[in-house]
Amino acid sequence: MTADMQTEKKKVIFSGMQPSGNITLGNYLGALKNWTKLQDEYNCLFCIVDLHALTVRQNPAELRKRAREVLMQYIAAGLDPEKNIIYYQSHVPAHAELAWILNCFTYMGELNRMTQFKEKSQKHKDNINAGLFTYPVLMAADILLYQADLVPVGNDQSQHLEITRDIAIRFNNLYGDTFTVPEGYFPKVGARIMSLQEPTKKMSKSDENENAYIALLDSPDTIVRKLKRAVTDSEAKIQYTDKQPGIKNLLDIYCSITEESVEEAVDRFSSLGYGEFKLKVAEAIIEELRPLQNRFYELEKDKAYIDGIIKTNAEKASYIANRTLRKVQKKIGLPPIVK
Repeated sequence: MTADMQTEKKKVIFSGMQPSGNITLGNYLGALKNWTKLQDEYNCLFCIVDLHALTVRQNPAELRKRAREVLMQYIAAGLDPEKNIIYYQSHVPAHAELAWILNCFTYMGELNRMTQFKEKSQKHKDNINAGLFTYPVLMAADILLYQADLVPVGNDQSQHLEITRDIAIRFNNLYGDTFTVPEGYFPKVGARIMSLQEPTKKMSKSDENENAYIALLDSPDTIVRKLKRAVTDSEAKIQYTDKQPGIKNLLDIYCSITEESVEEAVDRFSSLGYGEFKLKVAEAIIEELRPLQNRFYELEKDKAYIDGIIKTNAEKASYIANRTLRKVQKKIGLPPIVK
C-alpha cells in the first residue's frame, strides 16, 4: 500500500489488537481471518495498539515480545505487509497528540457511560487510572487520524465506535469538514467464539485460566489437551442449542474453520460421544493453525525482514497520520512548526 492511499478510491478500514495476552482462536476466527479477506477490496491499517495496553500494568520485556509476536501473527495469518499498513501504535506519535486534542472535545458524561470502563474498573480496582477512563478517546484518535471509512466492530466495541462518531461530528460542526465519520463494518462471517471453560462468556486472551482459550501458537498436544478439558454437559447428545452452550461453542468453532453448515456438522457428529467429537474439533483446529504456525516460526528467524516491515510501515502510517494532525492543529489555532 502506498502512502497516498487516501487518493485512491478504495475505502479505508482501520482495526487493531492489543499485545496483551496471546491472540486466541476466538480473535482469529472472529476478526483476524476476516481481515485477510478485506485486504484486496479496501485500504487497510492493522495496528498493534500497544499504548492501549498500558492501562493495565505490563511487564516491559513481555510487552515488547508480545507486540512483535502479534505483528508476526498478523503476517503469518495472511495479512500482506505490502498491501496493508501493519504497525505499532507507539511508533506514530500522532496517535497520542490527537488523543490529547480530542480529550478537549469529549465530555466527562460521555466517558462515564462507557461500559468497558465500568467493567475494567471492577477487574482492576487497585489501578483505576485516567488512561482507562480516556481509553475511548485514544481509540477515536486511532480511527480518525487515518480518515477511516469503516471499522470492524463486535458488539463489545459498538459503544466505542459511537463515541468516535460523536467526537468527529462535534469537531466537524465546530471547525468544518475535518474528519471522515466512520461506519461500523460487520463481517458476514466469523462466529463469536466462547470460553472453553465458561461457554457463556467470550473467549478472552486475558483469561487467567489457560484452559479457557486456544492460543494461535499452541502445540497440537496442547490443543488436544484443552479440548479434552472443554466444559460440556450431561445430555450426551451433539445438538446446536443454547441449553448446551459448550457443545454449541465447539460446533461454532468447527463450522467457522470448515465452513460447513451447523446442520451438516450436527448430522456428521450425531453418532459420536463427546470424547470423539472433541478430538474431531481439535483435529480441525490443528490443521487450520498449522500453516500459520509454520509461517510464524519462519518469520521469527528473519529479524531483518520483520525490522524492515516495522520501520517502513511506521513511516507509511506516520505520513498519513501527520497529514490529518496538521490539519487539526491549524483548525484549532495551534501555531505552525517553523522549518
